[in-house]
Amino acid sequence: MRVLYSGSSLEAQRVCYGVPQGSVLGLLLFNLYTASLSNIISAHGFNLCQYADDCQLYLSVPVDDAPSAVTQLSQCVADVAKWLSASRLRLNPNKTVIMWLGSRHQADKATVKDIPILQSSTTTVGTARDLGVMLDSELTMSAQVLAECQSTYNYLRQLHPVVRELSVEARKTVVQAFVSSRLDYCNSLLSGVTDSLV
Repeated sequence: MRVLYSGSSLEAQRVCYGVPQGSVLGLLLFNLYTASLSNIISAHGFNLCQYADDCQLYLSVPVDDAPSAVTQLSQCVADVAKWLSASRLRLNPNKTVIMWLGSRHQADKATVKDIPILQSSTTTVGTARDLGVMLDSELTMSAQVLAECQSTYNYLRQLHPVVRELSVEARKTVVQAFVSSRLDYCNSLLSGVTDSLV
């Protein structure tokens, strides 16, 4: 069988395993492949949020129960790692980020900072990037605002010499493409932030 691609005739190749990246079936097959993962995670009492191959576990506990939550997390991650290994996948502990969320007063009470993940230990963080948004442990969005201000300023600084030569309409287009689009990304998360952050 021959297929036509970009005006050229190519010999069709049989795919014996895996799914070509970007294929229509890729998302469906990946979801079917990883469906049982949510059962393992929920059996440990965690909620799962999954975006492609990025998984996030959530657990709400009183601050006094933080040590037992850490034990619960370690057991959950160990079971997830077993499932991944059996499914020919691998957990990368170096990319694992753990954050306590809550008010500053409550977060200070969570004294557990080093959390065992498989054979290593992960230190809790105060900020983390999630799908391009910087989250801080108090969910004030200050880390996101700071990151956006720095990024936007860098774009403006790079565009400044070029923009002077453009017409007013072209300047508007450039600002919309490179600046406004960045400020608009996930801006609904900024609802309710303090006036100083706005």
